[in-house]
Amino acid sequence: MAAGAVVYTFTVNLADVDRGVYEELSLRVARHPSETDAYMVTRVLAYCLEYGEGIQFSEGLSSTDEPAVVVRDATGRLTDWIEIGAPDAARLHHGSKLADRTVVYTHRDPVRVASVWAGKKIHQAESIVLRSFDPGFVEGAVGALERRSTVTLSVTEGQLYLDLNGAALSSALHEQPVG
Repeated sequence: MAAGAVVYTFTVNLADVDRGVYEELSLRVARHPSETDAYMVTRVLAYCLEYGEGIQFSEGLSSTDEPAVVVRDATGRLTDWIEIGAPDAARLHHGSKLADRTVVYTHRDPVRVASVWAGKKIHQAESIVLRSFDPGFVEGAVGALERRSTVTLSVTEGQLYLDLNGAALSSALHEQPVG
């Protein structure tokens, strides 16, 4: 854990009907001093929405070699490169070459995020997906955030229903290809 990091604990009841994933998760998440609450909430949402065997938080901001969330198979091979925020084109290019699948979750305006990548060399850009939420969704979650948070996240037909410490929020999960 990075010096000065603040640890948050999330008890998550996940019901992702779209993927057939039903789990109870206990997550300890270190928020780096340079990381915003919105970035951390997006990182936790991405982890939950991508949850499966071999998923883990990477060293995150203190590691430039890996994205915020990774998925490895039983042999340790990187299968999913999951970025958060607005990574640069070179980072997406690198991740796409290393992993079978690359996805970006952003708490920012997806049109602005994607516009920075236009015309840049990104390996298999057409297979990379940019996922975002309705405006105000992540900010609403940040407003309900506590150091120890109880989360119920349900996903059905591309719609997210989030209860975070008693605050009920919902959002569509928007997807657009990068290339």
